[in-house]
Amino acid sequence: MQKIKNFFSAFYRGYCKVKEIIFYFLLAAIIACGVFIYVKDRDFKEKQMLSDVNAFPAVSVQEESFESTPLYTRLESAGMDRLQILAIVNKLDGVMQTRKLRKHDSYMLFTGDDGDFKLLVVTRDLSRYYVANIGGEHLVAGIIDIEVKTRVRTARGEIRNSLFNSMRSKGMEAPLIVAFTDVFSWNIDFNTETRNGDDYSVIWEEDYTAATNLVVDQRILAAKYEGVGAGKNYAFNFESDFFDKDGKISKRMFLKSPISFKGVRITSRFSRSRMHPILRIRRPHLGIDYAAPLGTPVEAVADGVVKFAGVEGGFGNYIEINHPNNYTTCYGHLKGFNVKTGEHVRQGKVVGFVGRTGLATGPHLDFRIREGVKYMDFLAMHNRNASVGEVPADKMKEFKALRDRFIHILDLKAAPEAPAPPSADEENELGGDITE
Repeated sequence: MQKIKNFFSAFYRGYCKVKEIIFYFLLAAIIACGVFIYVKDRDFKEKQMLSDVNAFPAVSVQEESFESTPLYTRLESAGMDRLQILAIVNKLDGVMQTRKLRKHDSYMLFTGDDGDFKLLVVTRDLSRYYVANIGGEHLVAGIIDIEVKTRVRTARGEIRNSLFNSMRSKGMEAPLIVAFTDVFSWNIDFNTETRNGDDYSVIWEEDYTAATNLVVDQRILAAKYEGVGAGKNYAFNFESDFFDKDGKISKRMFLKSPISFKGVRITSRFSRSRMHPILRIRRPHLGIDYAAPLGTPVEAVADGVVKFAGVEGGFGNYIEINHPNNYTTCYGHLKGFNVKTGEHVRQGKVVGFVGRTGLATGPHLDFRIREGVKYMDFLAMHNRNASVGEVPADKMKEFKALRDRFIHILDLKAAPEAPAPPSADEENELGGDITE
């Protein structure tokens, strides 16, 4: 059987650039050739095998997801009886656990003009599982791993109206944009510090399927954001962490903001004397109000332990988190909780959602921080962006070489015009596929 797998694998690699549907039509024929050669000690003669393959009839194709149409229902509607369906499913069960099929898994069913079963291909993640009917009498099953390649891409642009829309216009998908904002979440508050005209550039690595060009994973290698409000910021992926230009780890003691989603604005800052919007008296406001749509996720700005999660007077639904170095952060007016008292949380963990509970005129987050018992102005804290690590001394030379290579690309003002698609030898080189 190994010879069959080797033969089929070689065929697939050579044929992956042809439209995928043609591959499916020929799959059963190729399997037929391999199986008949392998079982030649039986009563199947080569002449009969070639005749069967050449006479492979026109095929009807039906593509479904298991959520939209169960496999049994599709096979039954194709005119197959219970025994035939059972034989097909049992054969498939030999190469995958059919009881653990997921809703978003898909399958393609091939039948001849006469309604006879020809081929079933189930796609899950990066593998295809098949059952093929050989000569109208024998079922064979197997697994085909989808070939995945890797390429490096870059994009650069200028902010127009919003970072998200500007990046989308350059072909970047939402998960990659979120990853970009996460990289700089300790240095830049994308809710308040972005301006029209700010520049960004990003280099990322992506895995894609060779046959269909479907992107299955993306990883940022390096990024840059420069603007009047945010300053000039670099981030370089080195040994699973992001570091700035000086080799300081990008992760800081605190996030720049407890809300990382767009549509947020600061409506009230830290003050020793502020007119309360409801009580109409002057009193200290020892925190920052972030106005945001109801239900917007609120994140822990640092690692810590939840000291309290419940109702607290005018704060309504309220959370306190204790952090190292005697810091405590407070989150008020929440709609609901995503943590409980005593829970350990990591920086960036969603702990609750923006609400308007307690004394609040509209949906917003009242965020406060104190050191010991003294409340601090979070926006003015000098050590808020203190780095928590750096590149080890014995790795610094390697890091700087990588950094300089990336900076050369990130600082380019424009990409080459209409770059040709990368060749097999070039597609893993930096800049091989550049978006203007």
